[in-house]
Amino acid sequence: MLKLLRKRREMLTGYMFVLPWMIGFLLFMAYPIYFSLNMSFHKVIISSEGIKKDYVGWNNFKNAFLTDPKYTEELVVFIQSVVFMIPIIIVFSMLVALLINQPIRLKGFFRAIFFLPVVITSGQVVKELFSQGAASVPIVERYGMIEFIQNNLDPTWSEPIISIIQQLIVILWYSGVQILIFLAGLQKVNTQVYEAASIDGASPWEIFWKITLPSIKPFILVNIIYTTVDLFTNSLNDVIELIKVHMFQIDTGFGYATSLAWIYFMVIFVILLLVVVIFGRNDDYNPRKAGG
Repeated sequence: MLKLLRKRREMLTGYMFVLPWMIGFLLFMAYPIYFSLNMSFHKVIISSEGIKKDYVGWNNFKNAFLTDPKYTEELVVFIQSVVFMIPIIIVFSMLVALLINQPIRLKGFFRAIFFLPVVITSGQVVKELFSQGAASVPIVERYGMIEFIQNNLDPTWSEPIISIIQQLIVILWYSGVQILIFLAGLQKVNTQVYEAASIDGASPWEIFWKITLPSIKPFILVNIIYTTVDLFTNSLNDVIELIKVHMFQIDTGFGYATSLAWIYFMVIFVILLLVVVIFGRNDDYNPRKAGG
């Protein structure tokens, strides 16, 4: 009996500890999500008398695809841009991490240099850089690469590629977190594995493909997920700006803007699901062989 009472008291103590989190989740997460989803099925009018909602069913979602060509256009262009941006950021951050992981002096200094832009670049700073043309690579425009892409590719693909080139510097600036994640992965690999491979006559290229890359494969997945979420929630995102504009228009309002936001969320969810399915396989990775 005493044991049972003690067990119940411990269980009650545990519930008391998680109770603040549960209250906070219900108030600040669950209810706003429900309210947002509810608004997406209504035409919302905010007046001096309060919020008025008229049920319109799926019309907001239908209008997003059938009568609002700008939203679908911006969404498609942005997804195409992301398809190009993610490999650039992942490959660049991996190369930098491999270089910094070498036995060189001032490692901490170089890590700080590559991570510093992540700290100092806020939305307004990045917008100012864009307005001054500091985000593009001058040599690309000087040798007419943009004109070459425009003349040889369909506008559907040339526009996102040119957009990436024009903001290439800023894209690389957002690689700081990914570099740190790759560094953490590289430092988990046992150096004795490298020494054994070198003694067996493996070349640096073979060591990279046979040992390093399989060892950091889980970190590649983490970086792809992080980069995808970071790009889709970036302050320079044209789709989010379009949703904000619709929030304050009389003919659309919060209801339509909320439905656009939910469509946007579903697109992100599907992309992340595909990323996990495609890159989540871990057949080649063996922590024991890699020294993890």
